Amino acid sequence: MNQILYTGKNKKIKIFFGIQLTISIILLLVFSLLLIIKKVYSNNREKYSKEILDNYKITRIYAENQNSKISEKNNNIKQNQSFNTTTDEKNIDSKSPYIIGIIEISKINLYYPVFSTYKEDLLRISPCRFFGPEIGKKGNLCIAGHNYDNDKFFSKISSLSKNDEIILYNNSNRKFVYLVDEIYEVKADDMSPIFVYKKSAKQLTLITCNNLNKNRIIVKAFIQK
Repeated sequence: MNQILYTGKNKKIKIFFGIQLTISIILLLVFSLLLIIKKVYSNNREKYSKEILDNYKITRIYAENQNSKISEKNNNIKQNQSFNTTTDEKNIDSKSPYIIGIIEISKINLYYPVFSTYKEDLLRISPCRFFGPEIGKKGNLCIAGHNYDNDKFFSKISSLSKNDEIILYNNSNRKFVYLVDEIYEVKADDMSPIFVYKKSAKQLTLITCNNLNKNRIIVKAFIQK
């Protein structure tokens, strides 16, 4: 009798552990599938960003050649500089999104075009200007980028340190070097990193999400005088 009860108990234990094992395998497969989907999704966005960057470079090279021809034709460097300024002002007034330049952070292997305005569909493709002036101008230039928890977009900006270089190139291919001043987190509804700043400073603010606690990761940088 005891042997029968013991055998029945063993069967129940085996069934229980079998069910547990099956559930664990299913959860593992689902988790793995989600990781694969996330990786494919971020890789596709990375591909779009690189295509835009390539097209932007070609356009900029063409524009530089055109500016060079204008300079040669008029034999006047000042006139050529005026042409660049006029073009930039026209872009500022444009309501259609455009590329304001390129952001490069060698330390974390980051190199992307930056859209002129913040829109969710654009933010999925590349970093976007959220607030502030053009590159290299006085004010607080805020650039937002997605955190995909890998090496894409702004996923690694939290690993930057004080005095690390953040390089921005404008549409005239002029280089501006910002040095990291501080890195911190704020609540999602805290807008002070955007609107509280020194009007006379040339400041850069990078913004991304901390996907673990839903806070915002903030990187502040300045052009040194």
